[in-house]
Amino acid sequence: MFLNNSRSWEKAKCISVRSAPRLHSEQVVLEKEQLLSFKKKDRVGFKGASPTRFTDMGSEPPSSPQVVEDGGEEDEEELSGGEEADLRSSSGRGSLLTRRGITLRVLLKDGLVEPGDGVLAIHYLGKNFVGDLLNDGKIRWVETGQIFNSPSAWATHCKRLVNPAKKSGCGWASVRYRGQKLVQYKTTWLHKYQPSADMSLVSEEDDDEDEEEGKAAVQPDEKNKNSKPGLNDVMVSRRTDRERIPVRYCTLGTRDATRDPHTLVELSAFSAINRFQPFNVAVSSNVLLLMDFHCHLTTSEVVGYLGGRWDTNTQLLTVLRAFPCRTRLADRDSASAVEEEICQNLFMRGLSLVGWYHSHPRGPALPSLQDIDSQMDHQLRLQGSNNGFQPCLGIICGPYYHGNQGVASTITPFWVVPPPEQRPNDYGIPVAVEVTYVQDNFLTSDVLNEMMLLVDYYRAAPDLVQFSQYWCPDTTMMDKIKGSLSCHAPKDQAYSQILEHVYSQLGNMH
Repeated sequence: MFLNNSRSWEKAKCISVRSAPRLHSEQVVLEKEQLLSFKKKDRVGFKGASPTRFTDMGSEPPSSPQVVEDGGEEDEEELSGGEEADLRSSSGRGSLLTRRGITLRVLLKDGLVEPGDGVLAIHYLGKNFVGDLLNDGKIRWVETGQIFNSPSAWATHCKRLVNPAKKSGCGWASVRYRGQKLVQYKTTWLHKYQPSADMSLVSEEDDDEDEEEGKAAVQPDEKNKNSKPGLNDVMVSRRTDRERIPVRYCTLGTRDATRDPHTLVELSAFSAINRFQPFNVAVSSNVLLLMDFHCHLTTSEVVGYLGGRWDTNTQLLTVLRAFPCRTRLADRDSASAVEEEICQNLFMRGLSLVGWYHSHPRGPALPSLQDIDSQMDHQLRLQGSNNGFQPCLGIICGPYYHGNQGVASTITPFWVVPPPEQRPNDYGIPVAVEVTYVQDNFLTSDVLNEMMLLVDYYRAAPDLVQFSQYWCPDTTMMDKIKGSLSCHAPKDQAYSQILEHVYSQLGNMH
């Protein structure tokens, strides 16, 4: 599934809106309504993440590898090939080579390092990045194929993906060649070819490396035991729902491998962590209706994806369509077929992958530690191939939690802020996302068709909800699902008659 396959994420998010058929009129109306509703709002991004660097999620992928030169302030320390050649020819081996002159090309030419696939790595705040060292001294990021001119450029780019407020990458101290920091190779070069040189010639960044990078480097395997990077992992790791008491984020402390990964965590507000929400969100009522319907059908956890559009000018994420995964959480064999179907549906509607949802059938709609790690990974993957910020929305739906108010499901949009850099081994901070819910004009035929497909899929499921049973003393399960879905009703009241056919099918499934 998308959550388990980085190439699938790339395939889904790089779908071109321009090459896709025209969107349905109601989708266009929705986007216009949202632009009007948000135009008076201040749109505030992360500190250090300039809106001019944002790239459209619906843009075409480049036809050739993208060369990234932005390395923050540190790029000034990297010489071009011509400058390097001029410096070395004029100074000679015995002359003093400044720190700007010691580049990867120098190390390659003098045999201290060799080109190779996957020989470079960055470990930052628990995230791992792998790169190829090319013959010309440039770096190719394995994840996306992007080309970077220097360690500083690559390190800055990767760190900003995890933490948009990061201003520099400490490239030579952050990038490792075959497990050893590049700064050590620079020092070795100086000892070998300029033994009288002052070691202060080594870039200041080499001495000021953030300690969290070394700490995080020893954690990935341990962390992955508790993380949920893909749907297949979700399939085999989810427990039967039970009563779980949420904890406050401030009580978690440092990541602990012995802690139950299903521990629920209360959401923080952006204001509580001195941040602004970096994007606005609008969600169609048809998205909520289909997602809520899907989550009501079974006592087991379900997963689906969200399609929409990202406007870089208004920083508005519009969620226009839900794509339920019609597969069992333990069925790995059908995952690729479901993936391909969702990808084609995204393409046909001119949408991009903008998030995911899942259910906590009988528990609070709050993220677990496992969900927090998953959301952090998805945020990174969804923006990983572009040189800018792109949001990924997570939604949790709790249909049958008795702590809900009335019959309506609790629906929780959330996002994860990276932990502070001085505490890299902490969990990400789950925060509540403010969302504008927009009422659609009518129930579209594709949503109705998806509902019928879900009915057929779960018809013989052993964990199908028994809709004739009682949710509470005076309310049946059928009454409950009807009441919950009515909260997402379109403007056209004829929807209730249309859904009666769906409800009758549910009543005949026992």
